[in-house]
Amino acid sequence: MKGGGAAPPVAAPPPCPLRLCAILAAALLSVRAEPTCQRVRAAFQALQPGAKWLPESPGAGSDLQVCIPRGLTCCSRKMEEKYQAMARSNMEQLLQSASMELKFLITQNAATFQEAFEIVVRHARNYTNSMFRNYYRNIAARAFKFVGEFFTDISLYILGSDINVNDMINEFFDSLFPLVYLRLVNPGSPKPSLEMTECLRLARRDLKVFGNFPKIMMTQVSKSLQVTRVFLQALNLGIEVVNTTDHLKFSKDCGRALLKMWYCARCQDLMMVKPCAGFCGSVLQGCLASLVEIDSYWQEYLRSLEGLTRGMRGIYNMEHVLLSLFSLIQDAITYMQKNAGKLSATIGKLCSLSQKRHSRSASYPEDLFIEEKMTWVAPVEHEETLSTRRRELITKLRAHSGFYSSLPEYICSHSSTAQNNTHCWNGQEVVERYTRQAVRNGGKTQLSNHELKVKGPEPVVSQIIDKLKHINQLLKGMSISRRKNLEKPEDEDEAGSGGCDDEDDCSGATSGNGELRVKSQLRFLAELAYDLDTDNIPSKKQLWDQKSKEVSVIHNLGTGVVMPGLDLLGSLLTVLLLLLAK
Repeated sequence: MKGGGAAPPVAAPPPCPLRLCAILAAALLSVRAEPTCQRVRAAFQALQPGAKWLPESPGAGSDLQVCIPRGLTCCSRKMEEKYQAMARSNMEQLLQSASMELKFLITQNAATFQEAFEIVVRHARNYTNSMFRNYYRNIAARAFKFVGEFFTDISLYILGSDINVNDMINEFFDSLFPLVYLRLVNPGSPKPSLEMTECLRLARRDLKVFGNFPKIMMTQVSKSLQVTRVFLQALNLGIEVVNTTDHLKFSKDCGRALLKMWYCARCQDLMMVKPCAGFCGSVLQGCLASLVEIDSYWQEYLRSLEGLTRGMRGIYNMEHVLLSLFSLIQDAITYMQKNAGKLSATIGKLCSLSQKRHSRSASYPEDLFIEEKMTWVAPVEHEETLSTRRRELITKLRAHSGFYSSLPEYICSHSSTAQNNTHCWNGQEVVERYTRQAVRNGGKTQLSNHELKVKGPEPVVSQIIDKLKHINQLLKGMSISRRKNLEKPEDEDEAGSGGCDDEDDCSGATSGNGELRVKSQLRFLAELAYDLDTDNIPSKKQLWDQKSKEVSVIHNLGTGVVMPGLDLLGSLLTVLLLLLAK
């Protein structure tokens, strides 16, 4: 119909071919979501501030050597090298963290015991000087020189100096004899010539003028100092072993495996994914295979050290022996004085000594025995001695007996890992479950490690193992020597250990007259804070009466000898106030 009606329908556009539509859709999506490396760059710059050479967008990563991608990657070769350096640094820090407590324990105790042993030597020297000052005043000033040299040699020996103990004791008595003989036995003798002095020195050993006491001193001092020296050597070696752990250089294969485990996931923008615990265990067991080889020798070291400390008593306890030396030296002088008549005749023939003698030369000068009453001091309920400190050290070291075998587990537990081995990083990709089984600890078993190639032990680790073997032999040798000695009958052991060693309860023991039987132990911690030079010595009359009964060739330290000692500062102040009051 003209002039009206509906408009004709508009024709629909021809349909788009399927392939063309797909291409257009992909192009539109690529324009809207083009991949970038923004998060990877930000994470890396947080670790390496100022880095300018970071990829803007993912690439093929053809120059990468470790973090080789299955697709695109946001890492460059330079980033890979930096990540590898960071992985090694992380490993070193974790190792240092693992060994920090053990290292501090051994280092602190080695320094503390060395200082404590020096304090014992210093007090032993002071006791001996006090004995000469109070018993033998007319030779004390010159005797101090010999005493000082003798105890200096003892200190040097403990620290490892190549000094023979028997030689130092012989030198002490060789030097002492001319002085004692000419000033006590023959006080009116003219000043001796150098030839005369040398003759007396030589005659001392041949005639055994001091009886068997020098030999007894040799036995006691050598045994106690040998054990003390080996104890310090063992602690210092323990420090060296742990230091080796701290500064171990890792192999190239280990460095690559650590990089794969901790950083390669970042190259794929997987910032939150964690390494599988099983993967971490395999990598760490391979990296630490040589260190784990130390484990058996380390455990043997701790057992041997414990055995040594248990035996450090009696004549194997330097604290007990050195603080008793003044008494042995006095016994030696007493023995010589009792045999003065016979000795003078023999010496006169050997050395052409003038027979001019003081009328009292064969007896004891009265002014050498001045009665000094000791003040009784209340017993101390608890004192920390070297013995208790050693026991505490061994108890704490036991907790670290499995230190080396547990290192891989420690490091994995202190770095972020997926403990259940699900949805975790296996070094190449994220897996639903890590199924590979970790091999057992040990260098030989690690040859089948599927995560990295494990070579033989590092040279530095082999050296440490050799040193541990050596010190273990020394420690065991000391234990065998002690066992043989302990099996001897008492009358065969001329060095008798005494009745009050550091394992006994000797606190506050008193003699029948109420005088203090001073202990052969020092209060340990207090002595590290201050050092006292005391003139307190045993009652002269008590020791004189004891020696008058019997001067034996074999001297037992434990038969009631009253020894000088150090007590609480308050007690010493009490003594001082009493003296001032007098």
